[in-house]
Amino acid sequence: MELTQVSYFINLAQTLNFTAAARLSGVSQPSLTRAIRRLEEELGGPLIHRDGKNSRLTGLGQDVEAEFRRMAVAMKSVRNHSENWAMGGRRVVDVAVAPTVGPKGFKAFFESALAEMPSIEFRLHALQSNEDTSEVLSGKYQACIMPRETRPDRKLDVQALFRERFVLGCSANHPLAANEIVRSEDLLEFPFVDRLKCEFRDQILDHFARRDLLRQPVFRSDREEWVQQVVADGDAICILPERSATARGLVTRPIEGLLVEREVVIATVSGSTAPVEIRKIAQLAAQYAWD
Repeated sequence: MELTQVSYFINLAQTLNFTAAARLSGVSQPSLTRAIRRLEEELGGPLIHRDGKNSRLTGLGQDVEAEFRRMAVAMKSVRNHSENWAMGGRRVVDVAVAPTVGPKGFKAFFESALAEMPSIEFRLHALQSNEDTSEVLSGKYQACIMPRETRPDRKLDVQALFRERFVLGCSANHPLAANEIVRSEDLLEFPFVDRLKCEFRDQILDHFARRDLLRQPVFRSDREEWVQQVVADGDAICILPERSATARGLVTRPIEGLLVEREVVIATVSGSTAPVEIRKIAQLAAQYAWD
């Protein structure tokens, strides 16, 4: 498989027209057609149903397009980094952060890392729902900050940053905010907001279901900022990691008997092949006083 085939197929998937895809690719239509046929032979099946104006991607073609687009993003990132390096510019370190990981404590960490390595620049991205540490191995990101994944990978260097409990989130003016520790049964009195992106959602719901304390949510969202703002602005409550509360007016309280917690880690490529800056960042993260 050649990189030109990747770009040819992305253009074909976009246009669903061989002539238009060839024009976008800067090659003749027969050349593009031959390249796509070779790609289909290599991958073992048709990538596009050829039906004139009604051409469409096959199931294999749809899967291949998704993977090829990820490859194209990774290659663009590699080219940007190599250009910066060749021109003596600042090295950009792309860091993806899981949407459920709050920013508390990270500003100070990044400042300390920049003090050690002033020639780098951090560029933060939101880790998408369909992404995981494989994006580090692909080169799309140089590091991921996220809850620890259950499957180990010897190609990754995974450094633990901190552990955090899941706690009650409520408004600072909420009746439960007056308690140092909240009883589980007291939560039944208030509307519940469901955090759909929570990695430990099932364990938390099971905890309350076993105690017959599970309520129907009044609001569900996969947007963390929306959940927190709804809770901070009214009498609703949610369950969230204790470091993740960012909305103004939102406070957290421990819940009696709720023992669910998570470990937040930073994952980078392991071994001597990783750039020295990435290895240094992982080392600094492991040594940093997160608590």
